[in-house]
Amino acid sequence: MSPQGNTPGGFTAQPLKPARILLHLLLIAIGAVAGAAGALIQAAWFPGGLLLALLGAAGVCYGGARATGAKGGGFAAGAGWLVAVILLTSSRPEGDFVFGAGLGSYVYLLGGMAVAVMCATVAAPSQPMRPDGRLGK
Repeated sequence: MSPQGNTPGGFTAQPLKPARILLHLLLIAIGAVAGAAGALIQAAWFPGGLLLALLGAAGVCYGGARATGAKGGGFAAGAGWLVAVILLTSSRPEGDFVFGAGLGSYVYLLGGMAVAVMCATVAAPSQPMRPDGRLGK
């Protein structure tokens, strides 16, 4: 038996189960909501709102990775955040848009992407949590 469980290759090689797919879809939706909320908050209360929006993106990505126990959860939440933010950057035919051409908007877009990537790649534990603390025994 491998240290990661019964499946060779660890958690990423586990078969797709309906609950796992549903959890990832839920994380994508949560990431999209966090991206839309952050887009509105970062412009409303500039210095504090920007920090709050970036912390929200980090929390969603880190929480997604911790909830699934794998990096895929962090990437799913980050993908939902990115899709929502990219859709909100485009202007509508009426001329309405969410993001202005200010420093805060650019910091939110680029900083949020960097925060999402960092949290999604570093968040998951490298080894499964075991009660005895020793692997392979």
